Amino acid sequence: MPQSVDRALDVLDAVAASDGPVPAKVLARQLGCGLSTVYDLLGTLTARGHLVRGSGGYTLGYRVPSLHSAFQRQMRMDERVHELLARVRRAAGADTYFSTYRDGDIAVLAGAAASHPATGGFSVGRDTDGHATAHGKVLLAALPRAARLRYLSDSGMRAITPRTITSPERLDLELRQVRRSGVAVEVEECAPGVACIAVPVPGAGGGPAQAVSAALPLADFHRRRHQVTEVMRHVAAEAGKLADSGTLLVGKPTVERPGTA
Repeated sequence: MPQSVDRALDVLDAVAASDGPVPAKVLARQLGCGLSTVYDLLGTLTARGHLVRGSGGYTLGYRVPSLHSAFQRQMRMDERVHELLARVRRAAGADTYFSTYRDGDIAVLAGAAASHPATGGFSVGRDTDGHATAHGKVLLAALPRAARLRYLSDSGMRAITPRTITSPERLDLELRQVRRSGVAVEVEECAPGVACIAVPVPGAGGGPAQAVSAALPLADFHRRRHQVTEVMRHVAAEAGKLADSGTLLVGKPTVERPGTA
């Protein structure tokens, strides 16, 4: 990748990671490049609508939502998926997400969360820490062993918290239980004070494995674990109906099929 393109994407990622406007000098310091270079990149990104310049610095521009809409269109994400997640969030009182495995990657494609969720929330996009998330465990459990080990080797299985599973052998034992029970749970493996529950979407239209998940504060998890699990099973069944109708088919079918290894 040409260095200028690489740096432009670094600028875009840095602005996206910020909670508010970012001054050019801060971006230059964060990225370790000259201020004049950053201004050139900011000028291009602003002209194309990917960024907006305000009094306090730069924020994401109005072009970004249209890119997200195009992404969802290409992933064939029906608006009913978002409505379903929002309805479940209200019913379960937990942040809810829809995820998939496709072409070697795990990704969160949609979510319904509070503006500032107590769970911290997942970002829509690629998830390189599937070994530490409930939805990741559901999706990894559906893969043949070779594909699963390939993903784990690429991701590195980093220790996010002291409770994160970093051993492929130990994770493999847990994934066997996920296949038997049809539900995956992680407790403070991805974030302190947070637990997640995930279940697979049945009959994903002949396409890649899919999962729905809920994230909630640890105290709520201990009190309402079984209730939330049943709610998630119900929403997975509804999502499965959309998959059967072709509405929820995410991208092209994968050549890898769920295994029992």
